Amino acid sequence: MNPMALNGGCRPVIPMLASALSLSAMLSRFHSADAPPAVMEPAPTVFPEIAGADIAAVFVGRRLAGDFYDSIRVSPERVLVGLLDVAGRREENRNLLVAAQEVFRTVGLQLFSPRDINESDAMTELCLRINRRLIHVSRGVHSCPAFIACYHEQFGTLCYTNAGHTPALLRDSTGIAELGSTGLPLGLFSHATCEAPTVGIAKQSSLLLVSRGVIDCEGHGNGHSGGFGLERVKDVFRSAPANAARVVCDFVLEAVAQFTGKGPVCDDRTALALLRTA
Repeated sequence: MNPMALNGGCRPVIPMLASALSLSAMLSRFHSADAPPAVMEPAPTVFPEIAGADIAAVFVGRRLAGDFYDSIRVSPERVLVGLLDVAGRREENRNLLVAAQEVFRTVGLQLFSPRDINESDAMTELCLRINRRLIHVSRGVHSCPAFIACYHEQFGTLCYTNAGHTPALLRDSTGIAELGSTGLPLGLFSHATCEAPTVGIAKQSSLLLVSRGVIDCEGHGNGHSGGFGLERVKDVFRSAPANAARVVCDFVLEAVAQFTGKGPVCDDRTALALLRTA
């Protein structure tokens, strides 16, 4: 029997089906090629458990700017922590946040995992690598103030670098000390380096780091005006409870909220605290 007769003189069904499938596959590839690339986001931060210490960070705002914090365990006795503030709006700098986190985690682990290292040299190298990666990804200059530190559980020491970031505040029985800038912001000059000093964190002492959004928030009503400022952060930190890192962060950000009153929420307010409990 003539196979054409089974289809009323039409073309066979199987070749037609094959053609339709081929067309569908072509259209699928066409649309996939034209589809916008998937939006990358930094991996979520899960703070590691630290023997004899507590660490936490709190963010409030609308995630419009470049605040970014992260922390990972890099060895049995070392924890790496960082707070970055990539310039620009988040929809424009998201790829830089992802790139910075990749270097922070992978290179940080490589540099700080050996038992016997010079932490200052390792910190300087880590900042240099993040700096160059930011310049490469941005294809130019892109300011990124950063505070990056390595906490040593056994010794209670903090090796840090402050690349143009707001000063970290160290509170102990003698008062509050500033850990100020040790170099230029990252992302500006390919060969710029930051110094990496080490400080001791005594038992029952605490470290607080806030983003520029906290410092610059302006007061509205309640007799407040101008920016919140670092001195107000110090005053609040002095009276903050010292029982948990999360409590310290909440206490500081609540004070900022009261200061701003009914004004608009400042973008990207972040507080990060480290408490040595034993």
